[in-house]
Amino acid sequence: MNRDRCPVVLVHGWKSHPGIWNRFIPLLARESFSPWLFGYDTLDDPSLTDIAAGLRSFIGEMRDRAGYDGPLDFVCHCMGTVVARYLMEVMDGEIRREKVRLLIGLGPPNNGSSIAELFHDADHGPDTIDRLTGVFIPEGYDPLCDRIVREFRPGSGPMRRLRAAGLRSDLAYRLILTENRQAVPGFFPTFTGKTWQFCGEQGWELTCHGDGIVPHSDSVLPGAGLDILPLRPEGLGDCPSQYCHFNLPRNDEIMNRVLSYLYDPGSPPCSFCPDGGLSPLL
Repeated sequence: MNRDRCPVVLVHGWKSHPGIWNRFIPLLARESFSPWLFGYDTLDDPSLTDIAAGLRSFIGEMRDRAGYDGPLDFVCHCMGTVVARYLMEVMDGEIRREKVRLLIGLGPPNNGSSIAELFHDADHGPDTIDRLTGVFIPEGYDPLCDRIVREFRPGSGPMRRLRAAGLRSDLAYRLILTENRQAVPGFFPTFTGKTWQFCGEQGWELTCHGDGIVPHSDSVLPGAGLDILPLRPEGLGDCPSQYCHFNLPRNDEIMNRVLSYLYDPGSPPCSFCPDGGLSPLL
């Protein structure tokens, strides 16, 4: 392990697996970063607490194996960001045992998941589940039988505990999001290039400010560094789906931005999330 580089803990998202990082790991190795690959895809109906506890155990084992007691960097996709945050802010928030320098979240549902809420909506839920079957969820999927989806609804107990804990002042937060500014249907054809956004009492809307699954309002954290890609509106190119939610850990522009933060966590982001946030909280 290169002692001049922090190990990079990689945490995948919901209904995913560690293989999602297969394009990124060679880039880390080329730059002498040591990837610590955490997976929870084999757990049977775990809670957010279960997964975060598993992450804590994994980190301890990796530290012992590497003989390393220094700071870590995290790169997380989707729900993996919230798993890492739950460990650091809720479970470890007052103890501060976990030494973390940087948390980079790719398309994270930090404020709870609009799509999880949509699954439970009497009017929109059945059609949404039907559209996403075979794309994002398996045949016969029932959100009432999925503990994680229930816990990622914006008004759930775990989401309330996360909000109450607050962000940690001893680490840097960076969010990398994507959007479909040109409203290209091929960005995410299931929803004609747009993303469902939950607006609390105002109900639902389809927006271009999201990655097909996670709208920006789900992701923002007060004061966190923020990049919204592609930087150029025409950057979607000939394959706009490369910027949709499922492909964020494989996207070249995103991976290069991640590497720039790993080199130097003080690198300025394109902007910062508004202190007031954007997400309606239940």
